[in-house]
Amino acid sequence: MGYIFDPDVLHQVVRDAVNLPLDEAFDQITTDLEQCYTGKIFTGDRNWIFNNAGGAMGQLTLLHGSLNEYLIFFGTPIGTEGHSGRYAADVWDFTIAGEMWCYVEGELNRTVYKPGSRAFLGTKSAKGYRVDDHLWVLEYARGPVYTMLPFGLADTLFSTLDVRTFSRTLYHYGRLVTRDLLGQVP
Repeated sequence: MGYIFDPDVLHQVVRDAVNLPLDEAFDQITTDLEQCYTGKIFTGDRNWIFNNAGGAMGQLTLLHGSLNEYLIFFGTPIGTEGHSGRYAADVWDFTIAGEMWCYVEGELNRTVYKPGSRAFLGTKSAKGYRVDDHLWVLEYARGPVYTMLPFGLADTLFSTLDVRTFSRTLYHYGRLVTRDLLGQVP
């Protein structure tokens, strides 16, 4: 299966925006991604949506959504921690600002990801993660993204009972997937 996005390109785009004020970093990353992947990046208003998954809470805004790839800005201004999830897809997190601590089963020491770094979660792998203060990443997933939805939405639906967030997530992701399937620009 062919994928649109190259993790090495995404990593470099984020590295070029590290140390900018956060809004400027988001703008520069979005512009650079649109130049690299013309017609594949949503460049409209950022629709920030709460996300509760694996016991952690943050917020996200979608840049690309399809059945086999997504690209989002994700983060929190106040910290959080939880379970990464275990997927049939690969996930990369490119740190824009803040710091993320991670560990996998059996590790006795944490791995620390700082601005400009790249974290990888392979297919069927899982990790614990913690954001002590704040974190903003460009997150990219490739594989059967639709199979990630139960994990990504279960806490929202069954724990927080936040039907508005559940609906907004499905609406914005569904809109991008539909446009992708129809070959339309997001």
